[in-house]
Amino acid sequence: MLYLKKILIIFIACLFFIPIVKAEDSLNLSSESAILIDSKSGKILYEKNKDEKLPMASMTKIMSMLIIMENIDNGNLKYEDKVLISKNASSMGGSQVFLQAGEEYTVDNLLKCIAIASANDAVVAMAEKISGSVDAFVNLMNDKAKELELTNTNFANPHGLDNENHYSTAYDMAKMAQELLKYEDILNYTSIYEDYLTKPDGSQVWLVNTNRLVRFYDGVDGLKTGYTTEAGYCLTATAKKNDLRLISVVMKSPSAEARSSDTSTLLTYGFNSFKSNIIYNKDKSLGKIKVEKGKLKEVNIYLKENATEILSVTEKQNNYSFNIKIDKIVAPVKENTIIGKAEIIDNEGNIIDEVDIIVKENVEKASFIDYLKQSFEFITSGI
Repeated sequence: MLYLKKILIIFIACLFFIPIVKAEDSLNLSSESAILIDSKSGKILYEKNKDEKLPMASMTKIMSMLIIMENIDNGNLKYEDKVLISKNASSMGGSQVFLQAGEEYTVDNLLKCIAIASANDAVVAMAEKISGSVDAFVNLMNDKAKELELTNTNFANPHGLDNENHYSTAYDMAKMAQELLKYEDILNYTSIYEDYLTKPDGSQVWLVNTNRLVRFYDGVDGLKTGYTTEAGYCLTATAKKNDLRLISVVMKSPSAEARSSDTSTLLTYGFNSFKSNIIYNKDKSLGKIKVEKGKLKEVNIYLKENATEILSVTEKQNNYSFNIKIDKIVAPVKENTIIGKAEIIDNEGNIIDEVDIIVKENVEKASFIDYLKQSFEFITSGI
């Protein structure tokens, strides 16, 4: 790995701090546990009993949807793939869309049922499609939890019906949601307020989003509610305004109205108190780097996305340095290929973010004639 260190002094240092609200600072939430984080950095903006282990009910489906989206992303699954409904899937209790054994639905339709209607029968059908059995799928869920370092989470099923070995925390749920949001297509499902599932016989099932804030809070486009007698009312939500996307989690709220109210309070606090600041723009070149065996001898490199920081609304911009890490580039290289990473380092030497580095143009492999031209240019440049 070739390390190219480049110090970019961007802004004047400041002495302000981000006001993280603790439970005792009281937003007067009625939920047993809650958290608010910045979706991009994961920075905690509010917390209340964030590590308390609690049943998470159908918020479980955030992990189930994450496994589904990963399988779509890696090509193991396609939206148009057909899924045969088993007797086991059709027999699921709780929230459901009344799938019948022997029916076939596309992954697209079942994902819609999971995201909008929290359908237990649909999520079991998807679990069996991906892993062959529910137990094997649950193993995938727990493996993913370990990979994400969700140390206070354990799954016993893919739907969230009560089980003493099925639990999580507000903090772990927020991290799960943060990972799911890397697959932006999921928002095409979780943002739908109402739709219909057309069954093989032509009849339709009305799907209404259990997350009412999708309609009633500006900017909310996901993610997942939950309710059982033991878990109480739960909601992991996400909303975006301007360049700031937040994730909130409330667990064990006393009512559906309370979970919506607590979530609205958290999001309003977040959007009123914090801002997303661009440290370095993705459209500004980081410099040039040599391309081996290419028609172009060097190429501009860019951040894949803006490097940002989360600040309080009263806070001034900070100083940062960039540590650019790039492997050698060998042609051919396609436009938007990731060729390295940029670590963003604060004044204390902490890595606060890591952003992919890309090239924005195609670089073809040099031909024999190109090598001759480059050799001639090199020779003549020294004359």
